[in-house]
Amino acid sequence: MSENWQSRTTHRARGFILHVVLLLVAFLLGFIPMWWLNSQCSSSLAEAERQTSLARMENSLASAAIYAQRGDYETARQAASDFFTSLRTETNKGVDSALSQAEITSLQPLVTRRDEIITLLARGDATSADLLSDLYVSYRTIVNR
Repeated sequence: MSENWQSRTTHRARGFILHVVLLLVAFLLGFIPMWWLNSQCSSSLAEAERQTSLARMENSLASAAIYAQRGDYETARQAASDFFTSLRTETNKGVDSALSQAEITSLQPLVTRRDEIITLLARGDATSADLLSDLYVSYRTIVNR
């Protein structure tokens, strides 16, 4: 009787292990496609955030140039300040930046003109419009949109 009881117990243990293995396989069959889809969506989201960040910077700079050409120097100064703040933030992010290392290096000379441009806009100097237009063209050339 003891052999019969042992064989039944062994049979139940094997059946239990088989059920656990089948549940694990079923879980993995559902988990792996979802994990793969999630990783694809994450990379798409990262690229969309990168493009949005670059578009916001470009929009701020274009707005500053347009407002300066129209003679609205205070609004142009605020937009230019937003651009330079965003640009500095992106360049300080390092590897996580929306800009490549080559773009960051190429954009450094533009950052050095910040104080000059902001001062000209604060004074209401008409030459600031030309400087902002030139800055916009340089930015577009570097970022390659």
